[in-house]
Amino acid sequence: MASWVVKQLLDEGYTVRTTVRDKSNTAKYQHLLDLSEKSKGKLEVFEADLMKEGSFLEAMKSCELLFHTASPFKIAGFKSAQKDLVDPALRGTRNVLLSANIMPSVKRIVLTASVASIYGDAIESKNTPNGIFTDRDWNETSTLQHQPYSYSKTVAEKEAWKMESEQDQWELVTVHPGFVLGPSLTPRTDSTSIDFMISFLNGKYKTGVPDLTFGFVDVRDVAKVHVAAGMNPASKGRYIAVSESMTALEVAQILREKYNGNYPIPSKLVPRPLLYMVGPMMGFTWKFLKQNLGYPVKFDNSPSINHLGIQYIPLKQTIGEHAEQIINEGLLKK
Repeated sequence: MASWVVKQLLDEGYTVRTTVRDKSNTAKYQHLLDLSEKSKGKLEVFEADLMKEGSFLEAMKSCELLFHTASPFKIAGFKSAQKDLVDPALRGTRNVLLSANIMPSVKRIVLTASVASIYGDAIESKNTPNGIFTDRDWNETSTLQHQPYSYSKTVAEKEAWKMESEQDQWELVTVHPGFVLGPSLTPRTDSTSIDFMISFLNGKYKTGVPDLTFGFVDVRDVAKVHVAAGMNPASKGRYIAVSESMTALEVAQILREKYNGNYPIPSKLVPRPLLYMVGPMMGFTWKFLKQNLGYPVKFDNSPSINHLGIQYIPLKQTIGEHAEQIINEGLLKK
């Protein structure tokens, strides 16, 4: 998503400063250099580390607008929730914002939050008006033991708002994407969204998918929300970036219609009793299944539409273009 923010800013003619862990490893950010060559803007690359205090100061010099997008998105496959999720999210946010406090040119910060800091489990929609989550809702149920990724995003956002309240130099805007899909600008193949799409195409879920609902959004729209929130002087606050809510089975249906039997795309739900048996082996705890299976989730995205002028890309288009990129780049064979 950060690459799309950089692209949109460069295309508008802005000078953009981006940070990488290792500036000597140009392969990691060559796609950004290529984007800069084709744009009206200018790209400057700096080295910084989220876990190292003060490492963002050089990159921030003379900058008025700061986008903090970096935070690990892992819902499985990590060893320590505290070390792998919470520490980078919380300490990283704190380090970036402390640097902003030192740099007087910074006037606005746009922080990539998540709908994960809006709610923890889908069952919570039963307690919202009309079953719709809004920017006034906060996740109060996730912990290190249950939904640790959601917990990491929540504590990081709360820390950001706390730090904003303790100074008057800069103002904060938080953007809350749902499950991000859509074409990628980077050569990375290890993202959760790519793995999600591959799983629908390579037969991993050919026997069925869980009865889960997600709020989805196109990665290009998430970037648009970030840029608009940064440029609009009246946009302070929280913005949910979700285009549509859809079940996993509805996603599969879109892919089946597009590819007409060419891939082993799921066509049914996994029976609940079976899912409770095999769920733990797939990374789903019983508590997660109990509090998310079969419960709808809906989001109020009207502030992003009315205040920021966002026109969301239809989810069917997003899914189709994402799948095409995965197939054309040969990711199903890797």
